[in-house]
Amino acid sequence: MNIIGNFIKGVINVTDKITGDDNPIEEQKEVLISLLKSAKGTSFGKAYGFDSILENEDIQTSFKHAVPYFDYNEINNKWWHKLHEDQTDVTWPGSPDYFALSSGTTGKTSKRIPVTDEMIDAIRQAGIKQVLALSNFDLPADFFETGILMLGSSTDLIENGDHLEGEISGISASNIPSWFSGYYKPGREIAKIEDWDQRVAKIAEKAPDWDIGALSGIPSWIELMLKEVIKKHNLNNIHDIWPNLQVYTSGGVAFGPYEKSFNALMGKPVTVIDTYLASEGFIAFQSRPETDAMKLVTDNGIYFEFVPFNPHYILEDGSLSQDATSLSLSEVEKGQNYVLIISTVSGAWRYLIGDTIEFTDVERAEIKITGRTKFFLNTVGSQLSVNKLDDALQDIMETFDIEIPEYTLCAKKYEDGFYHTWYLGTASKQDPEEVAQKLDESLKTANKNYKIARSKALKGVKVFMVDPNVFYNWNDANKKKGGQVKMERVMKEQKFAEWEDFVEKQS
Repeated sequence: MNIIGNFIKGVINVTDKITGDDNPIEEQKEVLISLLKSAKGTSFGKAYGFDSILENEDIQTSFKHAVPYFDYNEINNKWWHKLHEDQTDVTWPGSPDYFALSSGTTGKTSKRIPVTDEMIDAIRQAGIKQVLALSNFDLPADFFETGILMLGSSTDLIENGDHLEGEISGISASNIPSWFSGYYKPGREIAKIEDWDQRVAKIAEKAPDWDIGALSGIPSWIELMLKEVIKKHNLNNIHDIWPNLQVYTSGGVAFGPYEKSFNALMGKPVTVIDTYLASEGFIAFQSRPETDAMKLVTDNGIYFEFVPFNPHYILEDGSLSQDATSLSLSEVEKGQNYVLIISTVSGAWRYLIGDTIEFTDVERAEIKITGRTKFFLNTVGSQLSVNKLDDALQDIMETFDIEIPEYTLCAKKYEDGFYHTWYLGTASKQDPEEVAQKLDESLKTANKNYKIARSKALKGVKVFMVDPNVFYNWNDANKKKGGQVKMERVMKEQKFAEWEDFVEKQS
């Protein structure tokens, strides 16, 4: 009898019932007030009149009129750089103990995003909320006695003056509560290994010693890890060694393109639960099995705003025009595309996180990530977001019964005009011209702007098929292997030229 598992499951069920229904709109108002009160004495709070904002009857409207939008470069150049000059109380009281390193998917150098003690606590509390939400999933009691393998970045953080630096997954893992350490795998020693290949080799070696019930990490790197475990122990699938594996917590990218290749490594179905943890905070998580949408964490240190997606609002560098209109949670509509803006307990203010989302359920504050502002493909007016590209790719995989876990593309100019030039990571020998034709048809059907563009300046689609390892080698060559690393789906022509040169050398 699974005494411990039954006890934990019972506690989760009871706690979830006690917490009752939430009110995301009211929670967001309270979060904003709390943020403004906490930071009103900072240099930023004084510069933008937080005291005056708090005196206004409509604090949300007053806030957005008083404070401009910031992307990383803007807030770092004007404010966060002071944190590295021993200044305190800059955009948040005190000074942060951590900085999350993030080059995202397009940046060439690492961003340094402050992570305060309040943010560490907020991430931990959001994680607890996600655990409590497991009561909505029909998981057996023995699941709660198994380990969870979290494949993030190294927890061996870098000392830099009075703070530590590392990717957010490494910072979070280094701050796991003591009660969770017995469940956490691969454990602190292995998690500290900096070299990703060495860390995965150690995980493969120790795999028979663990009873893993859940996996957590970005799909591409989870797949590579699972393949190494299967290869080392000569398994048919991962359930041969971890028979109790029942849950995979994905995050950071859409799971759709990876679903087919991921399931090929399984011996039986697993429950996939989406999570949205960014360097700037724990944004959302899937809270119920009826949908793959994620619930915004509306009561825990992050205030959200939503800018209706309009290509004219997005500047060439992916930042946001100051005349873009923002909406609060009470004003959004289902099915509309929005640029996500956040203000946080780490001292990010009206900060462009770089993602676009849409609401699937406004009352529940449930969202789906639809893409990146920098990945919006609008050359010659095609107006394609990443979710549209993912959907077209899903159509390709179903039509030809092939696996394509990775891809990238560019609106590339040839002598006779622009072509959407796709590189698909697949072992399939499918005819590229057939795939190109189907991609073109799928996008015409799904997007009227693309169809119009195809009748004008956009001449067509070109497809090249390469081994999926080329994508991983590209990330490795750019020192972006493992952890929170995500492949860039849309490239500008200069970066795409570097990519094509790399692919040619790989072959």
